[in-house]
Amino acid sequence: MNLPSSGGIDRIELMQTFVRIKESGSLSSAAAQMATSQPTVSRRLQTLERLLGCKLIMRTTHEMKLTDDGERCYRHAKLLIERWEALEDELRGAGDQPAGILRVRAPHAFGQDQLIAPLTEYLQRYSNMSVDWMLNDRTPEFISEHIDCAIQVGEITDPSMVAILLAEVPRIVVASPALLARYPQISQVEDLAALPWVALSTYYRNEVTLHHATTQQNYQFEIAPKMSTDSLYAARKATESGLGAAIVSAWIVNDNIADGSLVNILPQWRAKPLPVYLFYPYASYYPARLLKFLELIRKIMPELSGTQPPGKASR
Repeated sequence: MNLPSSGGIDRIELMQTFVRIKESGSLSSAAAQMATSQPTVSRRLQTLERLLGCKLIMRTTHEMKLTDDGERCYRHAKLLIERWEALEDELRGAGDQPAGILRVRAPHAFGQDQLIAPLTEYLQRYSNMSVDWMLNDRTPEFISEHIDCAIQVGEITDPSMVAILLAEVPRIVVASPALLARYPQISQVEDLAALPWVALSTYYRNEVTLHHATTQQNYQFEIAPKMSTDSLYAARKATESGLGAAIVSAWIVNDNIADGSLVNILPQWRAKPLPVYLFYPYASYYPARLLKFLELIRKIMPELSGTQPPGKASR
C-alpha cells in the first residue's frame, strides 16, 4: 500500500506535535511550547491526519477532544517517541554527554539559594545542556508544562510519581532579640507558648510540634499566629522585625544568627526536618538529561550547607 506523502515533514516531528497538542490542551499552547506558530502546528496535524487517513481531533469553539482513532494514535505515538529518544541518546553517546534542555520546577526559596550550586555543577559538567529553572511552590503539571522533574521540600503524596529522597532540611525556632526582651526569659519549652508567632502555613498553622535532640521527647502546643505566610523569605523578614517567633529552615537564618539579628531559641528543641525529594512521572524511558541530573544532585544534595543526609536527625 502506498502511503500519502508527508510533504517533506519528518513523521516523528508530526507525532511529537500531535502529542504536544494533546498534552498541552490546544494548538496555541503546543505552538508556544514548541517555539513555533499555531498555523505550523495546525498544518502538521492536518498532514498527520492525511497520512493516517483518519480524523484525530474534534474541535469546537469551546473544546478540543481526541477521537477514538486519536486516542489510539496518542498511545502509539508516545511509545514511538520514547523509543526514538532512547535510540538518539544511545547513538549520540548521550549516556555520557546529554544535550538539550532540562526543565525543572523547584521551590522559590530553596531554588534561589541552596540549589544553585548543584545546578551550576550540572551545567559545567555537561556543556551541551541548558536548564529552564522554574521557581514556584505549587504542584507542577508535568505533561502540559513539559517539565522533566521537580524538587519539593516536604512529603510527596502522589503515588503516580517516582520520588527520590535526596536529603533533609533541619528546622529551628528563632525570634528577634527585641521580641525576646519583651517577655520573660525562655528557659524551657513550655515558655514558647507565651510568645506571639509567625506561621509558615505550608508546614504549620495553628499548632507547633517540637522534638528534643537528646531526650527524644516531643512537645506540642497551639498557637494563634499574628501572621501566616507561604513564603519562607517573608516569614524570616517578619521574624526579624519582631512580629513573632517562627520555625524556619536553619539554612535561611544562619547569617541572621551569626550577626545577632535572630536568636535560635532552645537549640535542642527543633521541628521535624523536612524531606527534600526529586520527583517525576513514571515512564518507560527517561532521557539522559534527567538521569544525569538525578545522579549528580543525589550525590551533592546531602553535602550542601543547610541540609543533612536522610535520617540523620533520628540517629
